[in-house]
Amino acid sequence: MKITLLCLLLGSTLQAAELRIGSATVSITPDRPVALAGQFETRISQKVESPLIAAALAIESVEGGKPVDQTILISCDLVGIHNSVLAQFRRRLQPLLPGFDMRKVIVSATHTHTAPVTSEINYPIPKEGVMQPAEYTTFLIERLSQAAVQAWNSRKPGGVSWTLGFAQVGENRRSVYADGHAAMYGKTNDARFRRLEAGSDSGIEMLFFWNAEKQLQAVAINVACPSQEVESRSAINADFWHDAREQLKTRLNAPGLTVFGWCSAAGDQSPHPQYRKDAEARMIRLRGLTRQQELGRRISNAVMDTLDVARADIRTDAPFGHVVENLSLPPRKILDREAEDAKKNVAQYSAVEKPDNRTVTMLAMEQGIVRRFDEGEKQPPYEMEMHVLRIGDVALTTNPFELYLDWGIQMKARSPAIQTFILQLTSGCGLYLPTALAIEGGSYSGSPHANKVGPEGGQILVDRTVRAMQALFPPTPPKK
Repeated sequence: MKITLLCLLLGSTLQAAELRIGSATVSITPDRPVALAGQFETRISQKVESPLIAAALAIESVEGGKPVDQTILISCDLVGIHNSVLAQFRRRLQPLLPGFDMRKVIVSATHTHTAPVTSEINYPIPKEGVMQPAEYTTFLIERLSQAAVQAWNSRKPGGVSWTLGFAQVGENRRSVYADGHAAMYGKTNDARFRRLEAGSDSGIEMLFFWNAEKQLQAVAINVACPSQEVESRSAINADFWHDAREQLKTRLNAPGLTVFGWCSAAGDQSPHPQYRKDAEARMIRLRGLTRQQELGRRISNAVMDTLDVARADIRTDAPFGHVVENLSLPPRKILDREAEDAKKNVAQYSAVEKPDNRTVTMLAMEQGIVRRFDEGEKQPPYEMEMHVLRIGDVALTTNPFELYLDWGIQMKARSPAIQTFILQLTSGCGLYLPTALAIEGGSYSGSPHANKVGPEGGQILVDRTVRAMQALFPPTPPKK
């Protein structure tokens, strides 16, 4: 409640102020083989196909020579940001930036499935010849700290502009069939196929950051698609964000440009085409590109298409505010049919005489579903950290989930801002947050194994996000 009141107070007094901006890019690419996150099986990296980076952006508003508000935003080529990693990073950063409010340090993941594991519990990992998750996490935290400090210490008076472009990058990956069931990546050329479960969002939201000489310093790009085009490889790869970054640097002749990849609400989205596959493959082949390069081309085209518009409307004194709210969301309810299926699976996995690692993992998952069903209303709530920022006419809001697109559309449609950026997989890793339709259809990402929060919590998240945005964008009083 105290934070909500602070938000309301800030919204009523938020004025345009001088902006000071700093940015930095650091490599977070390991120098040894690592286990890669994002699939069910253990994969050990064999090579580096493209480097992983962390991009940091520092923003401070100043009025009358005194700081008013602040933030540091960091985007990482990782599958997610575990709470433990975020906590360790903030502890490491605090003495390096004394006086900075660590709750206003935001870390997001692009959701590439070809980046290192940062949790010891996910996979059986060889002890010899492989960088262990704890080792990589220590390395990662040092690099994130370096990026944050460099961005903060380099801040200078600058400006910001925002644009909207369009590019088809993601589409819904859940096929629905005649009997009502859904399947992730289900066949769409099946006679029983009826539709994709939901839509897609081709909007590309962009923020441009300029120095005092109106030279482009950084660009942040919000795309409703996770970066998992090459998700199954045994190689380190930043996926299509690497291609978008490199193409932009080349086209702008700006090798030092900082490019932020932000994944919008896209828990049910994918860069893999679900239909027109042959036609898309033909066009990419005729252009002499890989699919990954093609996605980078589409994103960089959207940026270039709006660059002149952005350059013509640079704001050096824009309203800026950053509020943080802790939410307690109700846990995902386990349905009777889901509990019955889980009990059958427990019996099946328990009967295996010599279980392998996958069997042990699956047994534990199914037992967890039964336990959650038995606990019912006694399940603990899901605790999360939500950030809402205002930069000029733009709202930025964060959540830790792989948030289904429909929740994001609600936020954008109800937002009082001219443009709304949604940063999922931020300040935590809360698994998928599905819609009621997805739970009804079943399949992975709609099943309880991959959900900590369900539709009831999703609606609370939307409503609280909208309320926080409204506080930062109070109605303009009518002219007398």
